[in-house]
Order: sequence, then C-alpha cells, then structure tokens
Amino acid sequence: MKNFICKLVVLLVFVCMLCGCTSHDGRVVVKFASWGSKSEVDIIKPLLADFEKNNPDIKVDFMHIPQNYFQKIHLLYASNSAPDVVFINNLYLPIYANAGVLEPVGEWADLSEIDENVSKALSWKGTLYAVPRDVSNLVIFYNKDLFDKYGVKYPDKNWTTEDFLLAAQKLTKDKTFGISFETNSLFFLPYLMSEGGGILSDDLSKIIIEDKNSQKGLQFYADLRGKYHVAPRAEESASATMAQMFLQQKIGMHLTGRWLVPKYREEATFNWDIAPFPKGNAGSIVPLDASGWAVSKNSKHKSEAQKLVNYLASKESIEKITQCGLIVPARKDVANSKYFLDGQAPNNAKVFLEVINTAKPTPVSVNYKEILDSLNDYFEKLFTAY
Repeated sequence: MKNFICKLVVLLVFVCMLCGCTSHDGRVVVKFASWGSKSEVDIIKPLLADFEKNNPDIKVDFMHIPQNYFQKIHLLYASNSAPDVVFINNLYLPIYANAGVLEPVGEWADLSEIDENVSKALSWKGTLYAVPRDVSNLVIFYNKDLFDKYGVKYPDKNWTTEDFLLAAQKLTKDKTFGISFETNSLFFLPYLMSEGGGILSDDLSKIIIEDKNSQKGLQFYADLRGKYHVAPRAEESASATMAQMFLQQKIGMHLTGRWLVPKYREEATFNWDIAPFPKGNAGSIVPLDASGWAVSKNSKHKSEAQKLVNYLASKESIEKITQCGLIVPARKDVANSKYFLDGQAPNNAKVFLEVINTAKPTPVSVNYKEILDSLNDYFEKLFTAY
C-alpha cells in the first residue's frame, strides 16, 4: 500500500510539472507528448525548433515520456490535463477514441499520400483519429552467410510455410537455430493470420483463438520450438534477446520489424537481408500496426495543434525522421524515395512496402490488453509443452 501511494504521489507530481507550464511572452503553448529513444528525440527537437521559428506565435511544450507512456497519458486525461497533441499507436487508440477524448481527423489533414490500410489501423468504428507517421509490420530478417554455408535457397515472395520450415531445419545445426521464437502475441500473430485465424474477429465481437485456422497457425508456431526444435527454447536463449542471438549468428532467421535495422546495420558482421513472411493457406499476412499524431478533443488550441501535426506529418519532416532508419514512413512519397530506399542494408527494403498490401490491421478492442492477459497461461503452457 505504501509503495502504491508513493507511485501515485510521483505520478501526481509528474502531472503538476507538465501542466504548470505557461508562456510569459504571449505565445500560445501547445503541449505535445511522445515516447521515443534518444535518437528519435534528437530528431524531434530540431523539428519542433523549426516549427516555432516558422510560427513565432506558438510555443511547443515537448513532453517526452520514455517509460510507462500510456499509463501517464491515461492519468493526464483523467485529470483533465491532457496534451494538445498525443503520439499514439493503433493498439491503444481504441481506448481513447472510445472514451471520446480524441478529435477525429478532419479536412485539415492532407492524407493523399497515406495508404488506406494504414489509415484503417488508426481508425475506430470507421473514423480516423490520428494522422499516420509510420507503419510497423513484420518481415523475416535472414543471415545470408548462413544460408550460403548450409546451401539453403534465399527466401522470396512466393515461399510457403513448408519452404520456411525446411529452411529452418537446414539452418539448425552447430548450436545455431533456424528461426526466432518470442512469446509476445505480436510475433506469433503472423502464423495465425496467414492461416486465416487470429485472436479477435475482424468485427471485434468474439475471441477466435480456438477456431481451427487459429489453432493450426498457433500449433505450427509452438511446434517450431517443441516438435521440430528449430527455434530456441527458453533455457537455450537464457537472457539473450532474439536480436542478440541473430547478431551472434545463433539464429539464422529473425521475425521482427524495421526498428532493428539501425542496430543490424551497425553491429552485424555478416551479410543479411529481409524477405516477406511465408505464405500459409490464407497467404502471407502479418499485423499492420501504425503510429501517428492525435489531437485532444478538449484542447483549447485545436487550430495550433492541427498546425503542429500537419508540420510533423509533412513530406519534409517525415524525410528527416526516416533517415534514422527506425521507421517505415506512412507517406508513400517518402517511402518510395531515397530517404527510405537509400542503398544501405537491407537490399530488399521494398519488402517493407510490399508487405503493406497484404498486411492486416490488428483487430483491437477497448479491452484487448485484458483479453491477451487472460490468454497468457494458455499460451505459456502451449509454448513449453515439449
């Protein structure tokens, strides 16, 4: 109880600190909240400085929240101290959109360069609530040197789950495993979706984890570790992450996202590239997640907040954000430019863009997190039953 009270006091102090900022020079203060690593913050801050320079009547109060982001955002909304602009993702957007605290994106935003699938990911009940910044999808990163060493054909857009399993089996030798294994639902959803299943139905009306298609994909994933042993078991990976094992050449393939590209560019001592997820009975389908900027419904400075969002979402700003290598830009004009397809690894960077056409926005309800929590024991037993 004492620990809880201490945490509450810290959070309340945090709120007070964030809400006590006022401009003494007559400028309108727009509060903007975002998470992000140091490298992201180093890009965002100069953008905000340029925005202020071009809009001398507006001051941006940048609220960088690197940890427990949505917990703190929730508290800010609950205390009527919400930021004017909130960086948000599709997994949490339904909670806030359903609560009526976000302003729908209107004609003030230019969405002409945004893929319809990406907009769907940041929509709730058919209404868009955030201007997309980036797309988060999953691809197979693979060690080309290991593929060459063991005579395994490089994966392409037509490979199937049978091809994938065969490749993983050929790569599993000499204390190296074929494929990564992570228990977070993000990383096994592609196996379910590519068989026509999932966790929630598209209309969010029911849990479909026990449907035959979901079970087929889920069992195949569990068998990678248990039956076939082409993925490391918990005791074999120990405290190492899958990214670390990939860099150590202890796994030949890693199912993950664009966010690891800068790390692999810098640290990999071998040749690597990417390929789409293999085709199951329903095709090659991975979750299409997205992040973007939302305006708070009760903002007292909506026009200024919208101006900031438009600036951050502009072609010029997204080009600068894209250059760090962390994101797949939501803007098609930037995604198909040198700023994304810049000639660095991976050579097949276009796969990130092609995957958008077959990816599927993750069906997310207001209580999605609670649903996942309720299934944790079931998943854990399945993934350790060998």
